[in-house]
Amino acid sequence: MKSFQELARRVKLLIMDVDGVLTDGSIFISASGEELKAFNTLDGHGLKMLQSTGVKLAIITGRDAPGVAHRARGLGIDYYYAGIHDKRATLAELLETTGLTADECAYIGDDVVDLPVMTRVGLAVAVPEAPSLVRQHAHYVTGASGGAGAVRELTERIMQAQGTFDALMARYLE
Repeated sequence: MKSFQELARRVKLLIMDVDGVLTDGSIFISASGEELKAFNTLDGHGLKMLQSTGVKLAIITGRDAPGVAHRARGLGIDYYYAGIHDKRATLAELLETTGLTADECAYIGDDVVDLPVMTRVGLAVAVPEAPSLVRQHAHYVTGASGGAGAVRELTERIMQAQGTFDALMARYLE
């Protein structure tokens, strides 16, 4: 089996689920029915840093929440798919759109609905709260929880594997 470093070196596209990955999985619903979610700013900055190294970003989520679309736009997510019930078909569409192979993609998920993508990409990642079956199909399980730095951890590990992390950090230390 290839190491995380070997798999991460090839990543040109990071695909993410939202609930339980970019958030802690909680959904707050106001009296008017509006959904509210909390996003971690460290995750957001990690995504911007990874994107600055040339890695593209995508979201495939089963829910279609306006707040998530707003966050995706704010982060400059390259590809956003919401209200998706067949993530496998969406992955195929995304690969066709980008011209990438599945081996050039990483995916981070938290539940069994993510397995159709996780089992096809080059680097499958789960958060620690994911069910055992999902963690078993991951090449890597983050130490940080979903919505609490898991995505930041992954972005930094990808940049380290690709040799872009140190140069990027040097800009902050100048």
